[in-house]
Amino acid sequence: MPLLKFHVFKGRSLDEVNLLLDTAHQSMLRSFAVPERDRYQVLFEHERSHMRALDTGLGIERTDRFVLLEVVSRPRARDEKTAFYENLCTDLQEKCGVQSSDVMISFVENTDEDWSFGLGRAQFVAGDL
Repeated sequence: MPLLKFHVFKGRSLDEVNLLLDTAHQSMLRSFAVPERDRYQVLFEHERSHMRALDTGLGIERTDRFVLLEVVSRPRARDEKTAFYENLCTDLQEKCGVQSSDVMISFVENTDEDWSFGLGRAQFVAGDL
């Protein structure tokens, strides 16, 4: 945990998708105190006509490399979130060629009882994690 949900336009190769997911995982590990195998990622590919992401009037130009990332997580401190924003944008630019203007991130917070990693148990609540 956290669960990372990526929304991108169709057209990336498998290698590009793998690099995007690997890079985001490394950024998450640097930003949050989570184990290496705490990796939950889903990538959704959309036709350009099926996704809109403007700039809320900020003058940010988007391209076909746009990445919208939903982060579903237990509550995180403000400094962890801002570190993740910065780390992810830097890493995606350096490793994937995705400019920071093409990265949009939104956190959705939930609580310990909202997670089951399998076996019909709420591992955080049960004390397994």
